[in-house]
Amino acid sequence: MTETGRPPYAGTRYPRLADIPAFTEHIAKGWGDEPVPASIVDGAAEAAASHRERLSGLMPEATIVVSSGTAPVRNDDCDYRFRADSDFAWLTGCQAEGATLVMTPRPGGHDARLYLPAPFRPGETGFFADAAHGELWVGASPGLREWSEALQIAVEPATALDDLKGLDGALASRSVSDDLAARHGLERSEPLGRHLSRLRMIKDAWEIEQMRLAIDATVAGFGEVAREVPRAVRDGLGERWLQGTFDRHARTFGNGPGYATIVGSGPHAPTLHWVRCDGPVLPDAALLLDMGVEANSLYTADVTRTLPASGTFSPRQREVHDLVEKAHRAGLAQIRPGTAYLDFHFAAMEVVAQGLHDWGLLPVSVDEALSPEGQQHRRYLACGIGHHLGLDVHDCSRAEYEDYMGADLQPGVVMTVEPGLYFHANDRTVPPELRGIGVRLEDDVLVTDGGSEVLSAGLPIDADGVEAWTREHFAHAEHGR
Repeated sequence: MTETGRPPYAGTRYPRLADIPAFTEHIAKGWGDEPVPASIVDGAAEAAASHRERLSGLMPEATIVVSSGTAPVRNDDCDYRFRADSDFAWLTGCQAEGATLVMTPRPGGHDARLYLPAPFRPGETGFFADAAHGELWVGASPGLREWSEALQIAVEPATALDDLKGLDGALASRSVSDDLAARHGLERSEPLGRHLSRLRMIKDAWEIEQMRLAIDATVAGFGEVAREVPRAVRDGLGERWLQGTFDRHARTFGNGPGYATIVGSGPHAPTLHWVRCDGPVLPDAALLLDMGVEANSLYTADVTRTLPASGTFSPRQREVHDLVEKAHRAGLAQIRPGTAYLDFHFAAMEVVAQGLHDWGLLPVSVDEALSPEGQQHRRYLACGIGHHLGLDVHDCSRAEYEDYMGADLQPGVVMTVEPGLYFHANDRTVPPELRGIGVRLEDDVLVTDGGSEVLSAGLPIDADGVEAWTREHFAHAEHGR
């Protein structure tokens, strides 16, 4: 301290640590240098090699560039948590931020090389000055050699991309940064995205195993949420408490939620993407839960059930649930190899339209409603009722129509079936007792050689079964108090 009681540098410009030789010399010393292994999911490297080979077969002469991306900015200098681009993860098994895969054609295939940001070690300025890759900020990290050993692929520092030649005209994925594309004359390629979507539609054995892990963890998460419903009602904790319960479970037993968790009670249940989850859990209302755990491999589940918050459906809630269940079973019955993808959609919609007509809610006949020029029943079911599932919750979305909705189902496809009925609280076309009821049933289904397997069958779909399952979890919660 000086005679004034103030530090000697008070009133001067705040010093940059990198400009203080005494500091940089001191912080460079006394650190251990034990290598940190790269952590990847078992089997991911072998699966990724097979995936690259499949892509190579479709684009044998193309140079291909795919990046993992970077975390989006949340605000100011704070980012959201990073999640690797799905195509990049599928091709590499790697989830490192700021990484780029380059596949260069050669006779009989492609040479693959991965460019990764190297961590800043003690003795380098970035060790303490770089918040993204400095080990003082992010912890001890695997180096390029450790990544190469784990991924079974050649790895070089990301800076080596600057001097890489021969990339002009290479095909780049949408995850490649504008800067990288401009520096190397890369062409963002819609055909590349379509090919990757088409390849990712058919899951291999390793991918199916990852889907099972994600779905099993999701089923367990539904149980955790159900146990908290009485508390959410009793203590006024609301939808947000249940959303947080599932998200904590997903982060504990996987990478996190596969998408924004939906918890809709009563009048919120008909809102298709009710991710605000800021309302109360009403004691006598139907509670719609749309939730999925993303496994550590980034494969996600997507499951929906509608529970009675009281443990028992009201007569009108049960009536709606029964009709949705009937449509759900009609859709599931169409899932098998060789069947047109959209057959499940038409089968479920026919049940919905007939049921609404029987209730007097259609202004036209069932045939008129189901016609392309009608679709009046879709007022109460405006969304799609199924999609491919995998690394993305709405997987393979860049595929051509002919490869997706216009294709026949094949073994290895994993998809959802999710009909519902959504009667909004302000919809005057329905009687008052139906307003504010929303019901959806969603299962994750694997197309097998001989038919299909409901991977989320650990959760019941009939009203009696849902009530019994719900009350059982309520009882477990009470017993544990």
